[in-house]
This record gives sequence, structure tokens and C-alpha cells, in this order.
Amino acid sequence: MMTRTVLLELKSIDRRYDEGSRKLTILDAADFVLHHGEMVALVAPSGAGKSTLLHTAGLLEWPDAGDVILNGRACGRLSDDERTAIRRNDIGFVYQFHHLLPEFTALENVMMPQLVRGLKPAQARERAMQLLDYMKIGARAEHRPAELSGGEQQRVAIARAVANGPLLLLADEPTGNLDPATASYVFDALEALVRQSGLSALIATHNHELAARMDRRVTLAEGKVVELP
Repeated sequence: MMTRTVLLELKSIDRRYDEGSRKLTILDAADFVLHHGEMVALVAPSGAGKSTLLHTAGLLEWPDAGDVILNGRACGRLSDDERTAIRRNDIGFVYQFHHLLPEFTALENVMMPQLVRGLKPAQARERAMQLLDYMKIGARAEHRPAELSGGEQQRVAIARAVANGPLLLLADEPTGNLDPATASYVFDALEALVRQSGLSALIATHNHELAARMDRRVTLAEGKVVELP
């Protein structure tokens, strides 16, 4: 059996927030490893710290202690600009709400992160169409988000998240706003994209059926990341 190499490592992560006169501990010396090409489900109740873990892993929040190591690079002491560059190039984010730009078409939304990175419009357009076709939504490329169904909006959001060819995909309840049939269809597309591209993915979900289809399941207990059977 081939040994997978580590893409993401969270080492002894602490994350605390001020709540009035006391400190609220969300993550307490939390450790986690995600391997190249692996899909891991993060299953935990609301308020347990799923979003905090994802935001810390995605370099959107600074840990109070510990370090985030991505593809062998320690990120704890990087500048804001360096962390922004890593997020732009190496990390894709998908949220429960699609956060598509309403004034732009599906195609333009998927082109946007590529243009920000510096690709020429023709290159960005070609890749965006390839991704939309892969997500089986190419026929809706010229529609704005308000003209798309919930499932279509999420598939565009997924295409946008991987437009720059990231190493890591972080998803926070990506099917949480969808009915069960649509959620399953969107997850099918997401899973196929991850498997085909060799992405690594950490996906927070309440859906135990979807979680069971991933390589591993973890939860959060008393601020620690704990493996589930």
C-alpha cells in the first residue's frame, strides 16, 4: 500500500476568544494531519469549533499557540502578505452559502480568482469553462447567481474554489443549505473533482451519509481533534 505524504499539519493549536471577563477555549493543543489526496470529514455539533479549525487551517485566523504547516512550510510566522499569497494560490474555500458575486455571471465568478492571480483573460475563461463543464453546469455559464438553483450555485462555488489549482480544499458545510437529493448530487461532483485532481480536502459536515464516503472522519472534543471509527 502506497504511503501518503503529509500536506497539512496542525501542531498543538490553541485558539481562545474573549467572552466578557473570561477566555473561551475553542481549540486546546489540537493536532491534526491531512495527507496528499485525502478527503477527511469533520463531524461535530454546532459550536464545537469546526469553523475555527477550518479558518486556522486556511490561514484566515492566527492560532494563539502552535503552528500550521502546509506542504512542509511553517506558516505561523509568515507575514500577512505571505499568508494571503498562500491562500490565493494553494487553498480553496467553499462555504455553506455560495458567496458568489451577484453582478457577475457564473463564468466570470470562476474567472475572478484566476485574474487576481495574474492569468490572462483568455486563459482564465478557458479554464473556467472546463471546470463548469466538469461540474455539469457549463450550459449555465452566462447566468448570474440569482438565476441559478441552490445546487447550481454551489457547483459554481466549488469550481471557483479550485480555479487556481490549489493543493488544499477546505469546505464548511458545503451542502448544508441543500435538500438531501441536491446535497448528494453536489457532493458527487465535489468528490469526483477532488479524486480526479488529487486535491486534499477537509470538509465539515453534519451529513453522516456524506461523511461515511470520505477516507476518514474526525470530530472535536474538549478542544482536541479526535479520530472517529
